[in-house]
Amino acid sequence: MLAVSLSAGILFTGGAAASAEDFKINYDEAYNTPSYIIDSWEAPVELNKSEIALAYIKANSNKFKLSKSETEESFEIVEEIADENTGTHHFKLEQVYNGIPLFAGGQTISLDENNNVTSYFGKVVPNLDEKNLDAKAAISEDAAIEITKDAIAKKIGTVEKYDGELEAKQYIYEHHGEFYNTYLVTASTTEPEVGFWHYFIDVTDGNVVDSYNAAHNVTAFGVGVFGAKQKFKASLLDGLYGLHDQTRGLGVLTFDNDRNDALVTSVSKMFNDGAAVDAHANAQKTYDYFLKTFNRNSVDDNGQRLLSRVHVGENWNNASWNGTYMSYGDGDGIRFNSLAGGLDVAAHEMTHGVIQHSANLIYRNESGALNESFADIFGAMVDRDDWIIGEDIMADGTLGLRSMEDPAVLIENRTQEPYPDHWSKRYEGTLDNGGVHINSSINNKAAYLVSEGGEHYGVTVEGVGREQTEQIYYRALTHYLTRSSDFNMMREAAIQSAADLYGANSAAVEAVKQAYNAVGVY
Repeated sequence: MLAVSLSAGILFTGGAAASAEDFKINYDEAYNTPSYIIDSWEAPVELNKSEIALAYIKANSNKFKLSKSETEESFEIVEEIADENTGTHHFKLEQVYNGIPLFAGGQTISLDENNNVTSYFGKVVPNLDEKNLDAKAAISEDAAIEITKDAIAKKIGTVEKYDGELEAKQYIYEHHGEFYNTYLVTASTTEPEVGFWHYFIDVTDGNVVDSYNAAHNVTAFGVGVFGAKQKFKASLLDGLYGLHDQTRGLGVLTFDNDRNDALVTSVSKMFNDGAAVDAHANAQKTYDYFLKTFNRNSVDDNGQRLLSRVHVGENWNNASWNGTYMSYGDGDGIRFNSLAGGLDVAAHEMTHGVIQHSANLIYRNESGALNESFADIFGAMVDRDDWIIGEDIMADGTLGLRSMEDPAVLIENRTQEPYPDHWSKRYEGTLDNGGVHINSSINNKAAYLVSEGGEHYGVTVEGVGREQTEQIYYRALTHYLTRSSDFNMMREAAIQSAADLYGANSAAVEAVKQAYNAVGVY
């Protein structure tokens, strides 16, 4: 692993001591600051909840390599989540420098019903004053957006229409060990290429510091439409029936990319476009799952419209979430058929939207592998039939895209080794954004073991079933993890979530611990 875990008792200034049993700390290798602290810290009674969260950072300033005065200026609370079921409070913070947040930062601090701090997760970068950062922007947000548009056009060709407005936000960004004051510009495209583009533009000179495409390309999705009957909501619009569901959130709409993104319509209540029918019905089923299971209103928990496009590209062997749209190709009919036909495919794509609006896991390396894994986990939970992703849409007889039960059964593509089922077998190269799809199987296997149990590399896990497992992983995603979380933090976040929901000595906590032991994540 990239960090070392310690267990010890400690006394914090201004708070009560935590016992050796309660206290656990893990350090980030790059900065030697805590990536998580599992604690039982009693704050001074005169503080309110938000003050307690900030006081906890200050009390641990020596561990974060910050002076106490720096902690007062370096952290801002950006969200508070009150959990009525458990009585707990969860604060999301940003580390800032001269008011500018750090992109790789982000912290979560959790309080129990008695206002004791029970955990910290995140990344703190010390010594920012030594990074020679110029806080003044020499270019505007609009200029950064135009620079990004030019860069995207050079990469994929002229973009006639973006999927929504481009957005720019200022961040301190680390790239290859250097720190830059940047605008992060995000852009969503469907033509001439599907993309959820992230460009980091230096505010001092307009140079592109770094860029990546977070619209994951799922090259294994795609089957034909099987003729299964679907029942879904539509609307009667000017004498035509349209795939516009107005009963869920702000709407569920499905468009035909072959018809210039026109809403899919029919002269009767019977729709003949099988890809559009599946995409529309599956979007509704996924919306219903998150609402019923977690009381989440669409991907952003605020009713965001669920927009799907079918027939994207020519024989396109992909499905993708680009921050605005779900896009489905028709497949080449050789390896993949129409990607819109798989319920777990739709759920996978929309879960990327949930991730975007919660932990927002960076789509690179380990955090990116967790991003893909969460999409698989909830794809399997919505589908509910099995633990294989994309099994319905293969045209070449392959079992599926990924097997959460037995990752080694399948491969990412025909030139690579099987998916790893243990940390020691992880992919460490640069392909696939640092193995975001490939290494997702490690966390997938852990989630499978939490639910179903079994023996893996000599470790026996007693599973607790899908219902508890989905609650554990949803809570970890929405309450604990941050943009740069890694596998080690995933383990602890799952343990904390299981303890919150089912008790510190519960079978669920034991299942989580043993599952991650089984895949070599400690």
